[in-house]
Amino acid sequence: MTEEQHLREYTKALKARLPRHYFEPVPARMIYLPIFLTLFGLCTWGILITPYVALKLLLSVGIAYAFIGMGFLAHEILHGAVTKNPLLRSISGTLAFMPLMVGARLWRKWHNVEHHGQTQHPHDDPDAMGALESAVQRPVVKWLFKQAPALRSAFLFFSFTFWFTFHATQMLRRFLPEFKPAERRVVLFQAILPPLVWLGVLFWVGPLNFVFIYLLPLLGANFMAMSFIATNHLLNPITETNDPLMNSLTVRNPGWLEWLTLGFGLHIEHHVFPVLSPKYAARVAAEIKKLWPERYNELPHWKALFYLWKTPRLYRDHRNLIEPTTGQVFGTLGFGLDDSRMRPARAKPQMVAPKRPKPNAKS
Repeated sequence: MTEEQHLREYTKALKARLPRHYFEPVPARMIYLPIFLTLFGLCTWGILITPYVALKLLLSVGIAYAFIGMGFLAHEILHGAVTKNPLLRSISGTLAFMPLMVGARLWRKWHNVEHHGQTQHPHDDPDAMGALESAVQRPVVKWLFKQAPALRSAFLFFSFTFWFTFHATQMLRRFLPEFKPAERRVVLFQAILPPLVWLGVLFWVGPLNFVFIYLLPLLGANFMAMSFIATNHLLNPITETNDPLMNSLTVRNPGWLEWLTLGFGLHIEHHVFPVLSPKYAARVAAEIKKLWPERYNELPHWKALFYLWKTPRLYRDHRNLIEPTTGQVFGTLGFGLDDSRMRPARAKPQMVAPKRPKPNAKS
């Protein structure tokens, strides 16, 4: 792979090849919101009336899908890919993100501005993983990375069941001081509203039904969200230039599953054009592959998850991951990540000395 290119180099070339209406909102996508809400309502009703635990569990899966579907839709809405109306965008985005307990205004700051503006930047992207020296400076992280790689991977995948919602609370603490006082009240209201709503549901349905109606679906929705979010970037190199073909990954699933997940896996396309509806992402992917076939990162979703399991989550430098217990180095996407490097190294657990990442040459 060649050196980094800036996002605007891609957008300029692609806009000349794509129809103008691709960059307009697609209001018809809003129909998913009442569909997901109806699915949630029907499954909730079924859980309340059935005495059978197995059936409650099955209906819980239906609610989990409604929750993650609403999360994917909220992502579209709050990027402006469904409507440009600010009030409608805020209300529908808040409602769609309520199961995952994320505020719409916070999301636009955390995700739209900070993550998209600084994707995979080693210091400025709030969703990026750290470099090796962070592991030896923070006691909890240092302890974690002294554990066997398989145990650490198991914990990583277990954390998918809660990480998205938990991370949102950390982003609230991080970014709340940056809002103006008037906006801060909105951010706080949107953060407090979902827990109050779900507390009301708890009192209404009782603790046992609440487990099936909310807690189990929340875990499932978090896991599904993180299975995409973690694979979208964490196998990619660190970049100081915002280059979506280097710092992002498109994960592919069978067509029916891509339809059910609203095309969220086509993530390079989303980072090139954040306001573009996933409805058009496949066409954008085809054009990118024509123009920059050697730069495009695409994997089956299952293989990306396999790579995520087998590689450590610390960067030795901008283009390599490192296993701190053994010193084994793994390449990132475009820079040597492949099946042949997935064999576990045999060595006694011992933290290796940190090496500071060397800055990339900027294009």
